[in-house]
Amino acid sequence: MLDTSARLLRLLSLLQTPREWTGAELAERLGVSGRTVRTDVERLRTLGYPVLATRGSAGGYRLGAGAVLPPLLLDDEEAVAVTVGLRTATGGAIAGIEEASLRALAKLEQVLPSRLRRRVNTLQAYTVPVPRDDAGPSVDPAVLAALSAVCRDRERLRFDYHDHAGAATVRAVEPYRLVIWGRRWYLLAWDVERSDWRTFRVDRIRPRTPTGPRFTPRDLPDDVAAYVSRRVSAAAWRYRAQVTVHAPAEIIADRIGPAAGTVERLDERTCVLHTGADTVETLAVHLGLLGADFDVTGPPELLTHLHRLAHRYIRTITSSAPGDRTG
Repeated sequence: MLDTSARLLRLLSLLQTPREWTGAELAERLGVSGRTVRTDVERLRTLGYPVLATRGSAGGYRLGAGAVLPPLLLDDEEAVAVTVGLRTATGGAIAGIEEASLRALAKLEQVLPSRLRRRVNTLQAYTVPVPRDDAGPSVDPAVLAALSAVCRDRERLRFDYHDHAGAATVRAVEPYRLVIWGRRWYLLAWDVERSDWRTFRVDRIRPRTPTGPRFTPRDLPDDVAAYVSRRVSAAAWRYRAQVTVHAPAEIIADRIGPAAGTVERLDERTCVLHTGADTVETLAVHLGLLGADFDVTGPPELLTHLHRLAHRYIRTITSSAPGDRTG
């Protein structure tokens, strides 16, 4: 039988799992009587742990939320996951989170067993992060908290917003989801005045208070991440093209990512690709990867670049023709 201190730690570990335990289950796990379980529960409460109990045949014990955060017991996998997450968060895009992450990381690494510290350090040593863009926007955690709250409570929100051109507007929306893409956070919301879905950069949002009335939720786009990715990419495109592709829409849709554009079916053998890019060179590469014949009428810069590429390829093929080789 475990001594009292070890048994209390074991009981606390069980109660921290996301489920409710009956007294009989806890007694069996700890190898003690039901009376001892009740005594140990009272000891945990005395130490400040909010152990909740429900009566009846379906009743049991679970750990509730208290006024302060009690010490947490983590298993090996949980400890590694939290440590890696904290190390990653030190380079995050949320303003002020780096310092708090470093403090929490220092406390956790101080008590990590050597075997777990070795696993974390090995993962860190053989992981190559992409250098972050220091010029990227940071997000106020208070704004994130406010936006997540209105999403949860289904409350209309009015906010001041500056678009990519710097124009200031006041928007009224029904907020639904926060989406993080790279170093940027976006709010997916139903724009009340425009009667359509819109995405908003969170770092450009200044919420107004109080919030509005509750709203009846609408059906979200099928894939929120893909939807936001498409909208965000399209908003940043400098060059846009409408391309008729001589291939089934299903095949072309499988060959492009959600950020590369949208595909519209014309018939069984033809579709229209609405796409774009920051440069005509990138746009030409995307078209070359379609693996199908296509027709494009603009923009003029793209047509000029495609003509240049065509002449370059023809010259290369002509100069490399088998009949021209000697030796």
